[in-house]
Amino acid sequence: MKLINVVAARPNFMKIAPVIRAIKKHNNRVHSSLDTHHSKLYAVLVHTGQHYDYEMSKVFFEDLEIPVPDIYLGVGSGTHAEQTGNVMIEFEKVLFKEEPDLVIVVGDVNSTLACALSSVKLHIPVAHVEAGLRSFDRTMPEEINRLLTDAIADFLFTPSPDADENLKREGIPEDKIFLVGDVMVDSLLFNLDKAKKSNILRKLGLQKELSTDRCQLPTDYALLTLHRPSNVDDRESLHNILEALKRISTEIPIIFPIHPRTRKQIEHFGLQDYFTKFENRMSTIGYGLYYIDPLGYLDFLKLMIHSKFIMTDSGGIQEETTVLGIPCLTLRDTTERPITIKQGTNILVHNNSERIIKEACKILDGKLKKGNCPEIWDGRSAERIVEIIVSDR
Repeated sequence: MKLINVVAARPNFMKIAPVIRAIKKHNNRVHSSLDTHHSKLYAVLVHTGQHYDYEMSKVFFEDLEIPVPDIYLGVGSGTHAEQTGNVMIEFEKVLFKEEPDLVIVVGDVNSTLACALSSVKLHIPVAHVEAGLRSFDRTMPEEINRLLTDAIADFLFTPSPDADENLKREGIPEDKIFLVGDVMVDSLLFNLDKAKKSNILRKLGLQKELSTDRCQLPTDYALLTLHRPSNVDDRESLHNILEALKRISTEIPIIFPIHPRTRKQIEHFGLQDYFTKFENRMSTIGYGLYYIDPLGYLDFLKLMIHSKFIMTDSGGIQEETTVLGIPCLTLRDTTERPITIKQGTNILVHNNSERIIKEACKILDGKLKKGNCPEIWDGRSAERIVEIIVSDR
């Protein structure tokens, strides 16, 4: 059975890495004759090149031990229509050449929809990993990508029960829906021990080495990610968020691995004065809002593990903080991952300065929202996916 695994942007890498491992595990089992009922899976990895910045792409392949892509389309940036159209044109050529039995797409980026569309028009089955998530906000491009990909996919692998219910309400046949858990959590749990060996805390002045075998965290810190167009492309929204961060950063240092696009917008709007200059030396930092270059997966995970709380507009980080038990303030007014609010540590604060400050102060006062990790988020989601695929054959 020949598969094509598609990746395009940073969140995709964390989702496809466990699937690649699970395919390898399946093939090893077949090779050792432990599984006589199934044949090997031959997987081709296609990178569309939607993220073309080194730190946003190549370093993640290294950290997650993803093999070098077999095919790189090099699509790059552009409008939504340009990017989607270019991916479809280039990916169709791959489909004609490779003639796969199944195409696996993950997440909700433009490449997810583009590759799914190209496949189904050639009558090639599609599996969507992380299906059924809904923010119910159709102004988000990701929401359109999710809806359309789910409507045409043959296998819909969902991370949580609410995703199953969304798909059923939309008329998706139940025999296409498979609750498997969250592959982002697979990556998180698999890489925790490796991440703990990162020296990023000392590098940023957040950890002071006292002796060869003893370290101390002298200062709490908060972690920030910010990249969604609704937050960074609108000056008023970005200004409101930065005003809140400025106030919070007088109580705790805020570390901000900055997305290249966000950095560009901050400079465009002339908002650089909100940030404290980071000297990039191994000395303890003080209070302030510090932006640093983008980080690899392991370094960022190490920062997450030790942070007091996280402020983000990312979807995946809402899940990761729930698993790690770290308070999360989501700078959005909707989420496609409601389980992180109902069961996890997540709170929606949008770009409301007062709300952001209020919830951050609660955390600093020790009034933390308690959460529980969903039972099915056990690190075996990708193995379930592969089992379902081979069983269906």
